[in-house]
Amino acid sequence: MPERTATIASRVGLHARPAAIFAEAAGEQPVEVTIALAGAPADEAMDASSILSLMSLGAEYGTQVVLRAEGDGAEDALDALVKVLETDHDAE
Repeated sequence: MPERTATIASRVGLHARPAAIFAEAAGEQPVEVTIALAGAPADEAMDASSILSLMSLGAEYGTQVVLRAEGDGAEDALDALVKVLETDHDAE
């Protein structure tokens, strides 16, 4: 299963606005994407398109997370979502 590691770039972490932006982007992908804190077991991964799941991660600025997806388009989906996480949406 393809996976990518990303570092949360938003200064407030993955909360409120950044979580909503990321959840929307994940929901638009052609594959289901999961997210977990780096080092967490794969079976603890959560639905990346769920704002509640994202906020419950407690991912703060600088936290590393792992994204996983499977199926046609998984590699491109993960690449696109890493860019979203590694953008400081609070600076915009």
